[in-house]
Amino acid sequence: MNNIPQRLLRIDCCAVSDAMDKLGFQDRVASGLEQRATTQRIAGRVVTYRLVAAADAPPATGAPRHLGTTAIELASPGDVIVVEQRTGIDAGSWGGILTLGAKVKGIAGVVAEGPVRDIDEARACGFPVYCRSLTARTARGRVAEVEVNGVVTIGGVRVRAGDYVIADASGVAFIPAVDVLRVLDAAEGIASREAAMAKDLLAHQPITQVMGTDYEHMLR
Repeated sequence: MNNIPQRLLRIDCCAVSDAMDKLGFQDRVASGLEQRATTQRIAGRVVTYRLVAAADAPPATGAPRHLGTTAIELASPGDVIVVEQRTGIDAGSWGGILTLGAKVKGIAGVVAEGPVRDIDEARACGFPVYCRSLTARTARGRVAEVEVNGVVTIGGVRVRAGDYVIADASGVAFIPAVDVLRVLDAAEGIASREAAMAKDLLAHQPITQVMGTDYEHMLR
């Protein structure tokens, strides 16, 4: 299954979304998470962490660890870090030093349900960041990490560590690990049919004919 990210990168988020519709899966696409640092599509296995308001976090024990660092250490090259920061507090869920650490580790990118800071640093090193908003405000004293590799909620989608994600300019789709091969097979079939439609259009077939016979029945 180590070729799954490569297969995902050959299609796009729309094809994956259509495939999940075709298979009757619940909606697992998060919209509004914008490409902030690059225009690069990313795909990979998910590593998660979740943040809460600092006032709601349990007392820390042991040596202090900055948020996100455990996820980076647990991640393998090609993984995607997915972070939940839905507190409503304007504070970074990801920042510049984390970006550099993830880039050095070979992590594919980050998807953040919440604000990200130091975006210029991510742009400078070409590290893909998808997030809800940007901020200059530090997490220190504002938010705290309470769980790594647990369940997070991104755009209303519940995401588990070990799931798969594909993100591009259209959206971010999360695929349960148990279903990823079925979704990939369906998505590749859809992408192949769309490529054939494009070929027909380039051959000057009428668009009403192409889209009427193929597109409208794509998900059957």
